[in-house]
Amino acid sequence: MDLVQKVTLGRMKKNELDKFKAGDTVGVHVKIKEGEKERIQLFKGVVLKVQGHGAGRSFTVRKMSSGIGVERTFPFSSPAIDKVEVFSRGKVRRAKLFYLRGLRGRAARIESEMVTQSSKK
Repeated sequence: MDLVQKVTLGRMKKNELDKFKAGDTVGVHVKIKEGEKERIQLFKGVVLKVQGHGAGRSFTVRKMSSGIGVERTFPFSSPAIDKVEVFSRGKVRRAKLFYLRGLRGRAARIESEMVTQSSKK
């Protein structure tokens, strides 16, 4: 079992994706392939959950688009993710924020502090 884990972790790309938690507002830069062209699209929203460990680790981001809630789940080891930016840190007391699905407008806001360049170190 240790050999399988070593090979899997060796194939995972080494990046800074594990610097956020549930409640943080992040922007995920996703590679979109349209025909032969490839572009990067920003998916900005609140992290609902981070789950798993190792190569199977993933996180779910929720955003509002035209009044409709949209959730996407991204694997940490996905080659489709270019980078993840943290815009603000949320002050939450839960690991999974599924209660946000039932809230609308101002009730769905999370108290947060803005991330500055000095606090990213």
